[in-house]
Amino acid sequence: MSIEVWLVYFGTVLAFMFPPGASHILMLSNSIGSGFKESIATACGDLSANFLQMMAASIGLAASLHSSQQVFIVIKWAGVAYLVYSGLRLLFSNQSPLKSSPPRSIKSLYWQGFITSASNPKAIIFFAALFPQFISASEPLLPQFIALSITYLVIDGLFLCFYGKLAAFFAEKFQSNIGQYLNKISGSLLIAAAMVLGVKNID
Repeated sequence: MSIEVWLVYFGTVLAFMFPPGASHILMLSNSIGSGFKESIATACGDLSANFLQMMAASIGLAASLHSSQQVFIVIKWAGVAYLVYSGLRLLFSNQSPLKSSPPRSIKSLYWQGFITSASNPKAIIFFAALFPQFISASEPLLPQFIALSITYLVIDGLFLCFYGKLAAFFAEKFQSNIGQYLNKISGSLLIAAAMVLGVKNID
C-alpha cells in the first residue's frame, strides 16, 4: 500500500468520524453514568465489532449484508430496540446514582458497545462500500488489512475516548447540581443514540 493511498484512507476515516454517531452518544451516556474508566469497556465493544466488520468486508460478507435489505433491517432495529430498552430502564429508575446503587458490570458495558456498533448502518455502509476500495487485489491482503484496520481502530478509539473523557469531566464538575439527574441524562442519551441509529439508512 502506497503512502498516498493510506493518506486518502486516513482522511476518509477522519471525515467519517467527525459527525457524532450512535456509538459516540452511547460513550457519553456510559461515561456519565458509570465513569470514564468503566466506559472504556463500551469502547472495546465498539472496536471489537468494527474489527469483525473489517474482517467481513475483506472476505465480502459485508457487501452481501449491504445488499440484503431484510437482514440489514432486522440487525438495525434490534440494535435500536436494545438502546431504547436500556434508556427507558434508566429514565424510569427510582434509584439515585449517587446512592449505593450497584455499578454496571464491565460485561454489560462491553456488549452494549458491541451491539450498538454491530447494528450501526453507518458502520455497515463504510465497511461494505468504502473499506474494500482501499484494498488492492494485486498486493498481499494481510499487510493491507493490518494497516487499514489499525488506522481505523486507533482513530475510532481516540474519538470514543475523547467523548468519554469530556462527558466524565462535565459529570464530575457539575455533580453537585446534576447528580440526582444522572440516570435521566444517561437514559436520554441512550434513546438519542437509538434515534440516530434508527434514522440511518443503508442507501
